[in-house]
Amino acid sequence: MTTINLKEVEHKVNEAVKTINFDTPDANIIRLTEALRTESSATGQLAMQDIVENRRIASERQVPMCQDTGMVIVFADIGEEVQFLNGNLRDAITSGVQKGYQEGYLRKSIVVEPLFERKNTNNNTPVVIHFDLVPGNKLRLTIAAKGFGAENMSWVKVLAPAEGINGVKREVVRAVEEAGPNACPPVVVGVGIGGTIEKAALLAKRALMRNMGDRNQDQRYAKLEAQLLDLINATGIGPQGWGGMNTALDVRIEFFPTHIAAIPLAVNLDCHLQRHISIMF
Repeated sequence: MTTINLKEVEHKVNEAVKTINFDTPDANIIRLTEALRTESSATGQLAMQDIVENRRIASERQVPMCQDTGMVIVFADIGEEVQFLNGNLRDAITSGVQKGYQEGYLRKSIVVEPLFERKNTNNNTPVVIHFDLVPGNKLRLTIAAKGFGAENMSWVKVLAPAEGINGVKREVVRAVEEAGPNACPPVVVGVGIGGTIEKAALLAKRALMRNMGDRNQDQRYAKLEAQLLDLINATGIGPQGWGGMNTALDVRIEFFPTHIAAIPLAVNLDCHLQRHISIMF
């Protein structure tokens, strides 16, 4: 058995939510710089220049890259041989997020319920946590700050099996086209295929947690990711919707077995910020 002190978890979550709002991973900077270099549209190039410069300023000054500092989502992969000290995991994650948003002067955007009062919780919690029990003696937390310009443009639907690959291509491209500038392109497109409607949505969200340029290990799906990226970039929406050839930075697909009667399909868009990090304990 591995024993994990939840005080350490709280501390690392605190640091993580600040890091993902302030700093950009090298792979993301490289991809953004490539988009700037290859953008043929004059207005699109101006948008990319601002995006790249914004990243530099945020990192240097340790200030948020965007005023929407997101709703925190955590994928917690818990090894079967792990035990915890000093509380419970949900509380440790929640406390870490609260402290990180307070110390980092990050905007608190969460309301206590969605319809009637919509009163701000003033600490950017609760956190959306997806717990999964996995083999081994490690704890892996993947922590994301998901802005809602892109989240608002996401959806789930169920296709008939006869629609197949062409139907998936059509609907994924349509999702990006309908989002237009609202998702703050260039976007990253998470696609979930299979399972049930809620599983497809979770797959799409989890796909966004992969690193920039990481392809699906199944070569058929890796090929489909590349095809979708080309199709999306051919729409001409461009950076920030100003026109150009860089509408998406990446497309990532996750899949799961499903029923013979359907193809559940989810598209979860993320803006160019791509704020997430994985921590292993």
